[in-house]
Amino acid sequence: MRHLSALIILILLSMWNLPVAAMGDYKLLIKRSEQRLVVKKDDQVVRSFHVALGSGGSQAKAEVGDRRTPKGDYHIVQVRDSDRFHMFIQLDYPSVRDAINALKAKRISKQEYRDILDAHIYGRLPPQNTRLGGAIGIHGIGIETKNKLEIHQLANWTQGCIALRNNEVEQLASYITKGTMVTITD
Repeated sequence: MRHLSALIILILLSMWNLPVAAMGDYKLLIKRSEQRLVVKKDDQVVRSFHVALGSGGSQAKAEVGDRRTPKGDYHIVQVRDSDRFHMFIQLDYPSVRDAINALKAKRISKQEYRDILDAHIYGRLPPQNTRLGGAIGIHGIGIETKNKLEIHQLANWTQGCIALRNNEVEQLASYITKGTMVTITD
């Protein structure tokens, strides 16, 4: 039975275009109330970073422009350089759970819900242009000035993303791959 479960997981990972390595490697935990990103392997803390979050308050992201950081389980879909933020690690926001909640609250249509669900089933980036918003990720702070570093240390300043210092986001990139699980909690 255990082998059957592992086989099913491998089949699902291949359907979602996730690397098999993402299954048991590093996981990221973002604790919003502590402004902390924790890198874990086998439930052991490997690294921990101070982060800045969305400036829109402590509630979870609900729609585009609310400047809040989402809450829930996500996966890394891409890592790329960014002129504005040094590096951008994009998450598969909105999740299926985000879509279910938004459909129930009538913030998205049934078709938008289906489009988000299909994207997750087929390993694609979910639509980024619904009322839920998009382009949520982990990034650096761009050109590091004294003022930016002070703001980063003292305040939540992003539009909903998770921000680290540039050298820290580079370090984080060494622990992740496409498919790495990211859990964002209160």
